[in-house]
Amino acid sequence: MIGRHFISLAALLAAGPALAGAPLPLSETEVAAPALPAILAPRERAALENRILRERLDTLIPQIMRAEGIDLWLLVAREYFEEPVVATMLDAENMHARRRTILIFHDPGNGQPVERLTVSRYGLGGLFSPAWDPDKQPDQWAAVAEIIAARNPGKIAINSSDLYQFADGMTLSQYDKFMSALPAPLHDRVTSGEGLAIRWLETRTPAEMELYPTVVRIAHAVIGEAFSRAVITPGVTTAEEVQWWYRDRLMQLGLDPWFHPSVAIQRQGVKGMLEGEEVIQPGDLLWTDFGITYLRLNTDTQHLAYVLKPGETAAPAGLRAGLANSNRVQDFLTRAFKVGISGNDALAQARADAIAAGLDPSIYTHPIGHHGHGAGPSIGFWDNQKADPRGDGPIRANTAWSIELTSYSQVPEWGGQRVDFRTEEDAFFDGKTVRYIDGRQTEITLIPSD
Repeated sequence: MIGRHFISLAALLAAGPALAGAPLPLSETEVAAPALPAILAPRERAALENRILRERLDTLIPQIMRAEGIDLWLLVAREYFEEPVVATMLDAENMHARRRTILIFHDPGNGQPVERLTVSRYGLGGLFSPAWDPDKQPDQWAAVAEIIAARNPGKIAINSSDLYQFADGMTLSQYDKFMSALPAPLHDRVTSGEGLAIRWLETRTPAEMELYPTVVRIAHAVIGEAFSRAVITPGVTTAEEVQWWYRDRLMQLGLDPWFHPSVAIQRQGVKGMLEGEEVIQPGDLLWTDFGITYLRLNTDTQHLAYVLKPGETAAPAGLRAGLANSNRVQDFLTRAFKVGISGNDALAQARADAIAAGLDPSIYTHPIGHHGHGAGPSIGFWDNQKADPRGDGPIRANTAWSIELTSYSQVPEWGGQRVDFRTEEDAFFDGKTVRYIDGRQTEITLIPSD
């Protein structure tokens, strides 16, 4: 089955809408049960990933170092213990750091190019210039100290942060060795690289945004398969079986999930969500949470489906209205996005607007990109709808988001039962507006029961 979905990059360029040449556009309208886009074979995938990584290093690193006022950025990783930033800077053939891998970015100033150095025994796909000869200087940390002292930077950033895990990659053992080797007069120049780490990870480039709609479309296509009679037989199939179908399907396609898929049931007369070995029945409202990793980008989607009872042709009006209410909360949230405001400010504004409109919202939106729960300010948490230190950071342009939230609605057809209408759609903020990457669900998917 894999061979039927993998095609070469050259073929993709000539074949029509795909990952390059004629990319899918960002869209406000989601295609119901879309066709599965072509998926690149590993070699073509690697070539594309490396091209985008080189472009990110060439363009983004100078921008963020100058914006943060950092002269030199030191990154340290060890084999099978790659810190989050270094892991995104390895080329597609170097899947892990080798032994101890040390990366140095140095901005000489005056508009000169930023140096990219690797102090390690192995090259990194030509993306970094080797800067260590062990035969001449056997001590790796002494070599690092010599490189830094020769450049005499004003500010030396290392990845250390109490708040953000993405910016906390420098371990205590490596910090101690680094500081022991660094000349004492340079010690007070060492500072946190928190801002650099977050900006490197959260920023989406134009090339990545050409790819992202196709990545999200793949996820939507797989959800469309899951929420169909091809996978679900009402009265027979369990929620857990659909979860494992997702895993099997991704293995067939040569794709990876970044978390185990969720499938749950809301049922008239039953409180809360039913999961596991519960059998899906006609009249059930199904919910799924599903995400993939492809071309170093992640998706995160929550959709709803309704299992039609015999003779029904549509979901009950109360269920349709519930999803529409969640769409309204999405609108309030995306309108609250502004460059420079904090995630906490966006949360407060969106909640106030939604509550004033008579809605019952819960908002727990997060950045997405290199990681599913990505770097950048959070906008609420399901267990905390008030300001949170993790939401203090500023919202920036050219960032991607999972617009994740719910609204609760009483469904008349279910005797006024309070139902949870969870939704999650990936979107892009260009600094002015938030646009969905591959549309959003505005109609509940229907699964026939006969």
